[in-house]
Amino acid sequence: MDMERAKSCIERGQAVLGIELGSTRIKAVLIDDNHAPIAQGSQEWENHLVDGIWTYGDQEIWDGLRACYADLKAQVKAQFGLTLKRVKAMGFSAMMHGYLAFDQEGRLLVPFRTWRNTITGPAADELTRLLNFNIPQRWSVAHLYQAILNGEAHVPQVRFITTLAGYVHYRLTGRKVLGVGDASGMFPIDSATGGFDASMMRAFDAHISGKGFPWKLEEILPQVLTAGQEAGTLTPAGARLLDPQGDLEEGIPLCPPEGDAGTGMAATGSVRMRTGNVSAGTSIFAMIVLEKPLSKVHTEIDMVTTPSGAPVAMAHCNNCTSDLNAWVGLFAEFLGEMGVKADMGRLFEALYTKALTADPDLGGLMAYNYYSGEPVTRLENGRPLFMRMPDSRFTLANFMCAHLYSALATLKLGMDILTVQERVKIDSILGHGGFFKTKGVGQRMLAAALNLPVSVMETAGEGGAWGMALLAGYAVSGNGMSLEDYLDQRVFTSMKSETLTPEERDVRSFAAFMERYTACLPVQRAAAECMK
Repeated sequence: MDMERAKSCIERGQAVLGIELGSTRIKAVLIDDNHAPIAQGSQEWENHLVDGIWTYGDQEIWDGLRACYADLKAQVKAQFGLTLKRVKAMGFSAMMHGYLAFDQEGRLLVPFRTWRNTITGPAADELTRLLNFNIPQRWSVAHLYQAILNGEAHVPQVRFITTLAGYVHYRLTGRKVLGVGDASGMFPIDSATGGFDASMMRAFDAHISGKGFPWKLEEILPQVLTAGQEAGTLTPAGARLLDPQGDLEEGIPLCPPEGDAGTGMAATGSVRMRTGNVSAGTSIFAMIVLEKPLSKVHTEIDMVTTPSGAPVAMAHCNNCTSDLNAWVGLFAEFLGEMGVKADMGRLFEALYTKALTADPDLGGLMAYNYYSGEPVTRLENGRPLFMRMPDSRFTLANFMCAHLYSALATLKLGMDILTVQERVKIDSILGHGGFFKTKGVGQRMLAAALNLPVSVMETAGEGGAWGMALLAGYAVSGNGMSLEDYLDQRVFTSMKSETLTPEERDVRSFAAFMERYTACLPVQRAAAECMK
């Protein structure tokens, strides 16, 4: 980092800020006019299972955001001796989907229902048939319709529903808007208009007309915007909400709020046709930008969009690294009992790297990483599970490799629908997220799983907050360029990346694991039924 250049950028108010509310961490990234990160802030948080609902409390949302921004502000002060007061633009992203419903006065009617919940099966199935379009359980309209099916008392009072990113943006700007990528996880998008599909909204309204609700679907959904469109400015109240110390100035332009899928596409430059990316952290999903429509509806595949509105096939799995992280935490606890304070970064690196020395058959070990339900394999509840035979080769390498393979297994099932059944062509796959932090491990295993070359950029660890900062920068500096050209010509021209091609030994190993994984799924189902 050029410290003087970075300092000047901050002093002149030309830095750009992106903040993303992920599943376990809220992260802020400040970038300079060359799109390079110059300061970061973060705050850990975690969802809770309350009365059978995965949720984050409203106070937790704002406490977490303020703590994240305060951490960024402190880092700017420590590194540059400056008080952060103004940026050129900012943007907010968050985990997609879920349900935040508000009444006429803007009061939250029920606790936030996150993407992690698998409680909308009847609604999702019925809407998929009604609209002839896959409506996954995570989608906002599935949560709304399930509340209708359940006869929940709050539904007649609903006047606005949105996602977490849309809620944050609304409180900071007063604008009920949403980026098209995030909006495409609420309700289907019409590619011709760039907005919610009008004919499907009419079908939904007709379907519930007998209920007598005082709203139409179009009236309670946010306005859809594409990347680069004007989305409002930071209000005085919004500035104080984010920075109670009062240093942050009002009037800063905000770009359309986006979901973590959209920021993942931006952060990897995967917004052109036949490009794709895999985001792997608490959840895991692959996004493939299509050159033609799929031949039929697949309930395992979401149809969403890029931040500029291009159609994308999304293979989304609720579970990825949570079980891995829990095991690493157990090893850290053991070290503590032995009087050794664990360096978590080194511990993750050592355990992940050890997995590369596993036997081709992983010693016959099997793991399922289902912390929560998993719609792809039609499991309503999660029960993390590890199994072995009495004569299995129970080594550390085999143990770690089984859990790393398990983190990718459900994604593999979804991707096979695209690459095998639909014959979708993919020119490039880029990986990003915590799963790829240990160099060459997660990347090599994903290449084996997909049997495709996988690239990881040097910014892979920056994640969605950096991608959100790029979208905010595009909103004020795009100058009429398409998002695709802006990313290719302004951002990624000199970005370093490393590509790994799949090794035949690894491909065979992963394929054999998947055969056992699929065969043993009934055990996972039994665990969910019996362990309560």
